[in-house]
Amino acid sequence: MARTLYLVAYDICEPRRLARVTRYFNSWRVAGQKSVPEIWVTAAEMTAIEADLPHLLDTSTDRLQVIALDPRMQPRCLGQAATFSATHFCIT
Repeated sequence: MARTLYLVAYDICEPRRLARVTRYFNSWRVAGQKSVPEIWVTAAEMTAIEADLPHLLDTSTDRLQVIALDPRMQPRCLGQAATFSATHFCIT
């Protein structure tokens, strides 16, 4: 099943909810920064994430964006940043 790289950016207003969302995306994260993880997921996994988000967020105060990254784009990293590249994928 094909995987797609997504960039997720979130701004969560309440610290406990922020910790919960951070832990949630840590299970999917392959790269990125604190509140801007890159996740590499299948369509079915993205559907599961979309179903979980309403339970994690307060939509009246929190913001979250999910952007599918075009695999044809060349990554640009500044400073010590590194991007995700996988020649193979292994779940342990």
